[in-house]
Amino acid sequence: MLRLTRLRLTRFRSYAEAGLDFAAPCVVFAGPNGAGKTNLLEAISLLAPGRGLRGARLSEVAMGGEPPWAISGRFDEGLGGFEVGTGSLEQGSAERRAFRIDGERLRAQADLAERVAVVWITPQMDRLFQESAGGRRRFLDRLAMALEPHLAREVAAYETAMSGRNRLLAQGGSDPSWIAGLEDAMARHGVAIAASRRALVGRLNAALRGGVAGGFPAAILTLQDMAADLLDTMPALAAEEALRAFWAKARPRDAAAGATLSGPHRADLLFTHAGKGLPAALCSTGEQKSLLISTVLAHAGLIATARGFAPLLLLDEVAAHLDAERRESLFAALVALPGQSFLTGTDAEVFAPLAGTAENWRISPGQACREPLP
Repeated sequence: MLRLTRLRLTRFRSYAEAGLDFAAPCVVFAGPNGAGKTNLLEAISLLAPGRGLRGARLSEVAMGGEPPWAISGRFDEGLGGFEVGTGSLEQGSAERRAFRIDGERLRAQADLAERVAVVWITPQMDRLFQESAGGRRRFLDRLAMALEPHLAREVAAYETAMSGRNRLLAQGGSDPSWIAGLEDAMARHGVAIAASRRALVGRLNAALRGGVAGGFPAAILTLQDMAADLLDTMPALAAEEALRAFWAKARPRDAAAGATLSGPHRADLLFTHAGKGLPAALCSTGEQKSLLISTVLAHAGLIATARGFAPLLLLDEVAAHLDAERRESLFAALVALPGQSFLTGTDAEVFAPLAGTAENWRISPGQACREPLP
């Protein structure tokens, strides 16, 4: 089991200085709204690659909006442990941050993804089934990157090539050979991304059909991705060629639009309630929350099997919209998982079924104090 055993914050959000030591597989942060519970989850999420569970600009996370800021975490993976540190750069852009493992500077965030995986559910994700495809695509890619860390490099390379193509098309496309080279890079990386997404959706559907911990309703996931559709009917190299030909033909249309209108960057992930055959967007709020939880629990099990450790689960106000029976089922499922989970809520009594298993931290503005669950 990968566990976070220590968290240290310096000038991060509402915390001038904070140090929390964790010993349990389940950790509860309880306190009133605005006390800083989600700030702690965000700090943990920033110990992994990416922009964290809020997706905030890095210039916003420093106390008072003024760098420097820093986060460090001690992880125990059963082999002696390691320390991850991140924070603002001493010099340079406020939107970039440095990473260190055991004091050694990392050159790429993807190197960190090999050691740490974090997945979260936040109240903002309650809109996942109604919002644009972008939110569901980012959710899918976070899950896929936790399973295959190299995917982060593929996504970054695809987006870099696409940005270059868009720029050249906006300039009139005066160098077709250069554009063709960028489309070749997009095709190679795009097919790799689609293959990872396609494989993950297949494995999640298989896991969900096998039954979900806690008795949560299973979801049926459907990937809408033009590159994945190609992979359904042809080998990867042929799919790359088909994408290159498609984008070459679409240059006039994309130049007029000022953007690449089709490709893996426009993929979508659809959810259906398996028991009812109903699209998630038409389900009740509680059913939607349950479908999201069942997917994340199934994913955690996949990661544990594939990588030898489950991702850290960050569950912000996850008990909202769940009745008492479903909450207890969730807590039982979390205890059974081979991973560590962090939960927030305004009322510590909600987490009473975890007494004796979880540790509870009472959160007040800028402070955290450990105390027993009710």
